[in-house]
Amino acid sequence: MPKEAQARIKINKLLELAGWRFFDCNAGKANISLEPHVKLTQAQVDAMGSDFETVSKGFIDFLLLDDKGFPLLVLEAKAEDKNPLIGKEQARKYARSQNCRFVILSNGNLHYLWDLSQGNPHIITRFPAPEAIKGYAHFQPDPARLVTEDVPLDYIARTQLPTYDQEAGWTNVDERPEFIQKNRLRFMRAYQQRAAQAIQLAIREGKTRFLLEMATGTGKTLTSAALIKLFLRTGNARRVLFLVDRLELEDQANKAFIFLLKNDYKSVIYKESRDDWRKAEIVVTTVQSLLFNNKYQQLFSPTDFDLVISDEAHRSIGGNARAVFEYFVGYKLGLTATPKDYLKKFDAAKPSTRDPREQERRLLLDTYRTFGCETGEPTFRYSLLDGVREGFLINPLVVDARTEVTTQLLSETGYAAVVINDAPEGEKTSEQQFKQRSFEKKFFSQATNILFCETLLAHGLRDPISAEFGKTLVFCVSQNHASKITQILNDLADKLYPGRYQSDFAVQVTSLITDAQQFTINFTNNNLLGSANVLPAYKTSKARICVTVGMMTTGYDCPDLLNLALMRPVFSPSDFVQIKGRGTRKHDFREQLQDDALKSQVTGPDKTAYKLFDFFANCEYFEEKFNYDEVLKLPRPGKQSGNGADQGDETGAEEGAELENGAYTHTAPDAIASHAEQQVGFQGMKVDRMFFEKFEDKVKADPVIVRQVGNAQWDQAIDRITTELFDKPSDYFSLDKLRRAAGVDRRLGLREILEKAFGLIPGFKSKNDLLEEEFDKFLLDQQSATGFSADSAASAVVAMKYYFKAYATDHRLRGIIDDKRLTDLNVYPAFGMSDFKAVPPAWRILIPEYVKDYVPLNQFM
Repeated sequence: MPKEAQARIKINKLLELAGWRFFDCNAGKANISLEPHVKLTQAQVDAMGSDFETVSKGFIDFLLLDDKGFPLLVLEAKAEDKNPLIGKEQARKYARSQNCRFVILSNGNLHYLWDLSQGNPHIITRFPAPEAIKGYAHFQPDPARLVTEDVPLDYIARTQLPTYDQEAGWTNVDERPEFIQKNRLRFMRAYQQRAAQAIQLAIREGKTRFLLEMATGTGKTLTSAALIKLFLRTGNARRVLFLVDRLELEDQANKAFIFLLKNDYKSVIYKESRDDWRKAEIVVTTVQSLLFNNKYQQLFSPTDFDLVISDEAHRSIGGNARAVFEYFVGYKLGLTATPKDYLKKFDAAKPSTRDPREQERRLLLDTYRTFGCETGEPTFRYSLLDGVREGFLINPLVVDARTEVTTQLLSETGYAAVVINDAPEGEKTSEQQFKQRSFEKKFFSQATNILFCETLLAHGLRDPISAEFGKTLVFCVSQNHASKITQILNDLADKLYPGRYQSDFAVQVTSLITDAQQFTINFTNNNLLGSANVLPAYKTSKARICVTVGMMTTGYDCPDLLNLALMRPVFSPSDFVQIKGRGTRKHDFREQLQDDALKSQVTGPDKTAYKLFDFFANCEYFEEKFNYDEVLKLPRPGKQSGNGADQGDETGAEEGAELENGAYTHTAPDAIASHAEQQVGFQGMKVDRMFFEKFEDKVKADPVIVRQVGNAQWDQAIDRITTELFDKPSDYFSLDKLRRAAGVDRRLGLREILEKAFGLIPGFKSKNDLLEEEFDKFLLDQQSATGFSADSAASAVVAMKYYFKAYATDHRLRGIIDDKRLTDLNVYPAFGMSDFKAVPPAWRILIPEYVKDYVPLNQFM
């Protein structure tokens, strides 16, 4: 069959799937009314005239119709081996002849959507529904109005209180500060105004993608609110999608937009407004919720949002998450606090895939590329130093607090310890080296943890009002490590402040802790486990320290923090920048004091500094040379033994340090494993649909799991199922059994099973469905790449897809390609040399790199 005919067959199916009524004009007019997908009367056809499908010097391929039977969109079809873009000018002419604003260019495998009134053709992975195009047709953007719109410093305040400047409290200069505070008015700073003006200038230059690089604490959310208002007010957006990468940021951003813009625009969180999100102008969601099972394609049309904003862009659209971002047409705005040139100690000329900074560098460069900033210059930049220089931010007082143990862990040779071997013959002991990555994973030292905590409490800054230990965030290696540190801190607090805290001094805030998300909010609001513990009139949190792993790194806003402690090594520049940024905001502690008489007595109420305790030389990891503001000489924890290991090492070995050449030695009896093994035969007979439905009934009857799923607390829900439902004598549920019961040709995860049980997804996708979606993401990602060749992609997309699927699912083929044993393809039946040669040379490299970096291969096993 000719390639053109193959393309037309595929296009017909895709149009039917999207729900279009259309004319395949190549079929001839006599056959038009006989098409089953065309619901027009003959009178409607006749009313369009005898030559509606023809134009001067050409013939329309497909004419897509609205619900009244009139032309809405022209589809220009090309053969499978042709680039759809070659029909661009031809399609423009056809569309104008039919008074159509929209064009689809397709060869059956690669598709572009083009709004003739603005921009360029944009890759799409599925055809938009008629309703989406019809709604979009009423949207008439006017970039000129956006460019000329004045954005004064009171741009947001005018939305909050339109006549604020006519109020008596404002006109009286002496009363103005109190008036602003009482009405919670927010005025833009000059640099935030400049950021908005930089976007306007970029639009004047014809750009549709922008990147704002603004340090933590400089008000990216307020700037975003002003830009959202700018686009909505000028009619250049009907609806805005705001993407975040963490659940806590989802709620935080939505509350901020409601507070700032509620008088003019409605903001919702998607998961809380699944049925009526279209009534809102601002929709906030996590990128992970849309990416999981590729929900974004099922839930939204590419035209549903005219402005997409990605908060912490190189995290929220990193990897294949960029497919969510690229799926939508329209303007794209990225926000980041991580400057591209932050990797000062990383030698890009000698990259190593083992160095986490290499992955970070690639993510950062991809982010700049995605937003059209290949030169490395963002649309607008406002750095931490800019904020400090202009008096808006505070630089940290960095404390080098390495112990002798951590110093050796950080050294080139590492920490040498003698460990006991379990072998019946040979040496009973051997020497093993540990590096900083091993801390609290393979290398355990309770004495070192105690010394960390003692150092923090001895040298941390105090609250200027109550003289309590200042509010602090501690970042640990793992949840288990966080539990240890929390216990140590509370033990020390009992000795330092007897009877004051009752184990409320330090609180673990990690994903497995119930209500951990609420803990973060309460800590900000100064009511975590109580308030006003020392001075009744001073509202400050009873809990003084939150111990976490990663929950409070990005976007967490708590301006009265005075100490940050890195009790772990950090290898990601963005994580380091984000953690460091938690303390940069200025603060007046008198805001929490509810006694005016006491306020006048306070000296030094302003936050002028915060301390960053660096126990693992993280600053030196990212800087060639770093001059610490304070260097603490700490003693070696524990008593030194003759083999060079301290008492902490011995404690760690007892707790499960990996000994004997890295292998864990387990000494407990194995009775439970023997009991479970008897169920193998039972699984083969009883795994069926009823078994899966029984599991669904169980989880839906558990109120704790229902609440956790409703709050998208997936880690906690999975942990509860694993501990409370799996391998119980009543049912013997297990993940392997559920996978077999589901009858799917790929590996399922417990989260996906939960989503199916609670009706969040209609069913499980097949392996081929997922591969198709992963390939679509790959195409979306590559369209923004420098040097992307639409010609080579279009002409060989079928061969590329076959290569992509084979590489992702066949581990033997991956070995052949990765090891460059290409001659083996001559005798490899699943993917031969002819298949490989059909893939353009550049894509033979790009596809494996993308699959290894971004495609979770375990789901296809």
